[in-house]
Amino acid sequence: MKKRYQVLTVLSLLSMITFLDRIALSSASGTIMDELHITTVQWGWILGMFTIAYAAFEIPTGWLGDKFGGKRILIRVVLWWSFFTIMTGFASGFMMLLCVRFLFGMGEAGAYPNTSIVLSKWFPVLERGRAQATIWGASRLGAALTPFLVIPIQQKYNWQTSFYVLGAVGVVWTLFWIFWHKEEPAESKSISKEELEHILATRDLPVHKENASKIAVWSGFKSTNLWFLLAMYVCYAVGAYFFQSWFHTYLEKGRHIAKDQLIWASSIPYLLAAVGCFTGGWLSDKACLRWGKKWGRRVVPMVGLFVAGLCIIGAALVADNLTAIIALGIGMAFMDVTAPVAWAVAMDMGGEKSGTISGSMNSAGLLGAYLSTVFFGYMASTYGYYLPVLYIGIIVFIGAFIWLKIDATKKIQFAILAPEVNK
Repeated sequence: MKKRYQVLTVLSLLSMITFLDRIALSSASGTIMDELHITTVQWGWILGMFTIAYAAFEIPTGWLGDKFGGKRILIRVVLWWSFFTIMTGFASGFMMLLCVRFLFGMGEAGAYPNTSIVLSKWFPVLERGRAQATIWGASRLGAALTPFLVIPIQQKYNWQTSFYVLGAVGVVWTLFWIFWHKEEPAESKSISKEELEHILATRDLPVHKENASKIAVWSGFKSTNLWFLLAMYVCYAVGAYFFQSWFHTYLEKGRHIAKDQLIWASSIPYLLAAVGCFTGGWLSDKACLRWGKKWGRRVVPMVGLFVAGLCIIGAALVADNLTAIIALGIGMAFMDVTAPVAWAVAMDMGGEKSGTISGSMNSAGLLGAYLSTVFFGYMASTYGYYLPVLYIGIIVFIGAFIWLKIDATKKIQFAILAPEVNK
């Protein structure tokens, strides 16, 4: 196996762990809410607290990755969130769980921007869609596996034990990453000369950075192209975080699905979403070869969000549980066609600042997801679960049309402050 694909495999494993840890709380929601006497509104705040912390620290952690390298920052990120995954098991009430969830979100912030930094250094431009598809497809597989791990552990031991186990897995991954990965392909002793030359010639990054000028990062936000990317990702994230935060609770408390059926009901949409992720990145790379990067990166996710929005709206309006689950599964599959393409576009537009741009995109999405997650709790407690699911479908549907204004061929231009002086 080529060295860059080995790197992709290890990062895909991390992506699975990321979502195992993230979805674990949702999978255990019914038990935790009952045992700790947490209301639906309070649960919305707990879910939202992770999201707002994650959003607040995405850009700084992406910037740190641009400055110090993806390897070093991923070590800090994974160790931090693994510690607070374990601490989740020690939560004894609403306030403690709220604080732990905030700190967990702080830790996990930057995981995907720094993964993008690693990919930008190790992968050619026209392989980035497929690379991101693999990363995001792995995350959905991790989410699909979560109920199969968390619920049986709950049943045999307790809900706390599942968080102890998942936190330990993250620590093991970090130890391997420290000793195995190299920041730059040229530093690796196990890469072939041919592969190294191919990567360096096609990754579209500056060859020499020692004479680079200081860049005003915030000047990039003058780009309307970037703002359309952020707006689109808000629409996508509102839908994605419904599945990550409220979906299991919606099935259990909104549609009253029996606990013995929840494992499959919760997992099937994520399995379909994994197919969507793998397919989206592959189709987008193929579309770029046929229609160019502008439309190749645009048409696939645009169709995905359009179909996803219709499916989620339909699921909110039907009474039959099986029909709703199928519609939500198909909707999630089409919605997640967008994820790898959006991150590939952020890499394309960001260039050597891909960590900052992808972090900005994710922060915007997370801010929208935070507001939506908290709002969902209030709407569900007042009007029932169908209305908040309906509005989520509408927002996802709107996101499809924003893709018409996004151009992956236009790199973000940053203002130069002053040249660095070599000493």
